[in-house]
Amino acid sequence: MIHTSPLPDIELPRSELSEFVLADAETRGEHPALVDGTTGRVIDYATLRGLVDRVARALAGAGLRAGDVVAVYAPNTVLYPVACYAASRAGATVTTVNALYTPGELIGQLADSGASLLVTISHFLPALASVDLPAGLREVLVLDQAPGYRSLLDLPADPDQPLPTVDPAEDIALLPYSSGTTGTAKGVRLTHSNLTAAIAQMVSAMPIGPEHRVLAVLPFSHVYGFATMMGMGLRAGATIVVLPRFDLEQFLRTIAEQRITVALIAPPIALALAKHPLVDQYDLSSLWRVLSAASPLDPDISALVHRRIGVPVVQAYGMTESSSGCHVPPGETVPPAGSVGVLLPQTECRLVSTATGADVGVGEVGELVVRGPQVMKGYLNRPEETAATLDAEGWLRTGDIGRVDADGWFYIVDRVKELIKYKGYQVAPAELEAVLVGHPQIADAAVVGVPGADGEEVPKAFVVRQPGADGLDDRQVMDFVAERVAPYKKVRAVEFIQTVPRSIAGKILRRELRDAATA
Repeated sequence: MIHTSPLPDIELPRSELSEFVLADAETRGEHPALVDGTTGRVIDYATLRGLVDRVARALAGAGLRAGDVVAVYAPNTVLYPVACYAASRAGATVTTVNALYTPGELIGQLADSGASLLVTISHFLPALASVDLPAGLREVLVLDQAPGYRSLLDLPADPDQPLPTVDPAEDIALLPYSSGTTGTAKGVRLTHSNLTAAIAQMVSAMPIGPEHRVLAVLPFSHVYGFATMMGMGLRAGATIVVLPRFDLEQFLRTIAEQRITVALIAPPIALALAKHPLVDQYDLSSLWRVLSAASPLDPDISALVHRRIGVPVVQAYGMTESSSGCHVPPGETVPPAGSVGVLLPQTECRLVSTATGADVGVGEVGELVVRGPQVMKGYLNRPEETAATLDAEGWLRTGDIGRVDADGWFYIVDRVKELIKYKGYQVAPAELEAVLVGHPQIADAAVVGVPGADGEEVPKAFVVRQPGADGLDDRQVMDFVAERVAPYKKVRAVEFIQTVPRSIAGKILRRELRDAATA
């Protein structure tokens, strides 16, 4: 059975990404577009549009060509959208890099994406000096200032510099990296049409406009932050208040001082809002809407937040491969507890039995398979993995188990995929296993997600010691991994075992390990 959206169809854009997002920027003039939540710096809409146009021409004049890849490796700043939209306007593809990545992880993404230009901040430069950058990378630019490096905003620009014409349906605007349903991170090819469709769908379904002030604390490097905060927020004319990272006290103070009306969060922030004593010290009365996404939110936590701050916490659902959104709570509705909302306009969904492959009915559980204009073009240079995820008719396997009720509300109840969702971030067990077996005293290893002390899923390693390595302890194992991966990927628990259970084909039997860990 194919489920369709109860929301009316919209006119789908057919334009370059930045042109669509900033189409009304000139008429909005001095209305604040971006506010630095730490310094108070303001960039209004007219200035933002001017910066994007000037930097795009500067990049083109500096040799950036249509189809080149620009990597942006930075925390949230008010200049992050300038870098991304200017590169897009110049016909390039943007690959966003998690600001928590180690230099080694950064190098891997730069090489895989074929990036020719890296935009970063001065604070990250010392770490880059310790590694060899890929041969194809022509230059490193900074968003601020650093001796020996050119600043993005200081590049000379010729106002008559021509810019390329973009084919929205074919040209790749964004190349975020996702582990998909299985395996290690892959470049997700999102066209201009994919992203503008996703943004237009969300703008039509969610009542956000110039009167709203949206708090952007989740990373712009994640498709949720890129498409929803940067994309939907700016297209709708809202003011985006930017924070570089999540710190609870700063988060609460910014809501109070900046009179934030919409907070886009992930479940760990909801947990803090529900339980931390600091919350009672701040005036959060300006909040009108709190939207949680990136991983499932416990309905009980949502209810606790609502009771405490008087604002309903609603959930949305999507994935990198769908340019962020598939399901949202429409308008000002408050969905049933645990629901992630309804399908976005022009989005279809089936629920498929993982046992038989047949569609299941209303109220039954199955894997969500979605189709719509926001669904990716495919993975970069991975035709087999693309074919396993996206079929010839455009149906995208999500790897998530869900159900739909008789009123069209969707719920996420489990995951098919082996990925671990730690505080909204994707952690691929295979990547951690590869790090673990690189330890000279580890013979074999497997990683699964288990409930942590706060109920959040955490990565746990099951480790087989090499003969004679009895002195290897759990702290040494965790430290070894922590030195080689981003903080959110760290192993949080270790158990030593005699052998890793595997199938005849050699596949790790993760369910056995997970069941044993939670028994």
